[in-house]
Amino acid sequence: MVAVQNPTVKAKPVVSIHCDGACSGNPGPGGWAAILTIPGKQNKKAISGKSETTTTNNRMELTAAIEGLKALKKPCTVTLFSDSTYVIHTMTKSWKRSANLDLWEQIDQLALTHEITWIWLPRNSNDELTECDRLAKEQVINSR
Repeated sequence: MVAVQNPTVKAKPVVSIHCDGACSGNPGPGGWAAILTIPGKQNKKAISGKSETTTTNNRMELTAAIEGLKALKKPCTVTLFSDSTYVIHTMTKSWKRSANLDLWEQIDQLALTHEITWIWLPRNSNDELTECDRLAKEQVINSR
């Protein structure tokens, strides 16, 4: 038997998201950044922002992931990279959620839309994470 693929069904776009959050003091002013790339393409989209109020580093790490996923215009197959064990291990190892429940709810909703693989990378282990770190810290400076 030969499997026939339905020509009207399109594969989801594949996207990589690198994200990072930063905070000056914990709590203190915070910033986040995400870089979206399509594997094999040279173009990248960088987005970043700052906290409206005093925040924590964990909230900024979560916000970076959320904003990166929210930037996608349609359901995608996503590989999300972060240096935050808090974000990655909560999503992959079922770490207990006892704080930031509002943000975890948003991530859960986005995970229903996208097919996400969560990958932990050491801090500044590639160009995208280094750039996210720089952009997030820049937002912290701008929020003072």
